[in-house]
Amino acid sequence: MLNIKRFMCNMLQENCYVVSDETGECVIIDCGAFFEAEHAAIKDYIRAEGLKPVHLLATHGHIDHNFGNGMVFDAYGLKVEVHGSDASLMQNLKAQAQQIAGVELGREMPPVGKYLTGKDKIAFGSHVFSIIETPGHSPGSVFFYDEEEHVAFSGDTLFRCSIGRTDLPGGSMFQMIQSLRIVCQLPDTTRIYPGHGPETTIGAELAGNPYLDR
Repeated sequence: MLNIKRFMCNMLQENCYVVSDETGECVIIDCGAFFEAEHAAIKDYIRAEGLKPVHLLATHGHIDHNFGNGMVFDAYGLKVEVHGSDASLMQNLKAQAQQIAGVELGREMPPVGKYLTGKDKIAFGSHVFSIIETPGHSPGSVFFYDEEEHVAFSGDTLFRCSIGRTDLPGGSMFQMIQSLRIVCQLPDTTRIYPGHGPETTIGAELAGNPYLDR
């Protein structure tokens, strides 16, 4: 069974998740930790739970979901894995920090460890995430989906009662609509852990999200 710990990070209140199972292996998803207290909270949790991080994943290439990549690399030697269609965003994280958050990055970001495709699988412990490509918020936005437990990490594609912006560079409302049509076919019981805000389910979003339509 998955253990999911959420950390709300940075000035944009982004959700970082540490996801583990009974083996003690874990993945870190969307490490937006910017402040030292956020770095410490994530590392303290991993240490206290006796976890071994084996993947650093990003649902997309915006800086608020990647502020903490350097911390994770320093602490655990992991480089971020992100969809290849967001390569240009990942190569411009310093500029994004200024444009989106109004801050200067004090260091160079580690290079991307792997550019993912929709065919890749993310294995850790006794679990496997598949990748659902969901362009719209950014060209390389994805869901990380555990089919066995019906759990998905949606980044900034799907929120509780809302969806992500499509007006940033590379965004597309047309693509967003196509992506939402795909993800709303997931089982209604699928738990959604978004990049901002509280968790939800596919069923709840089909019932109450004005942007979703079967």
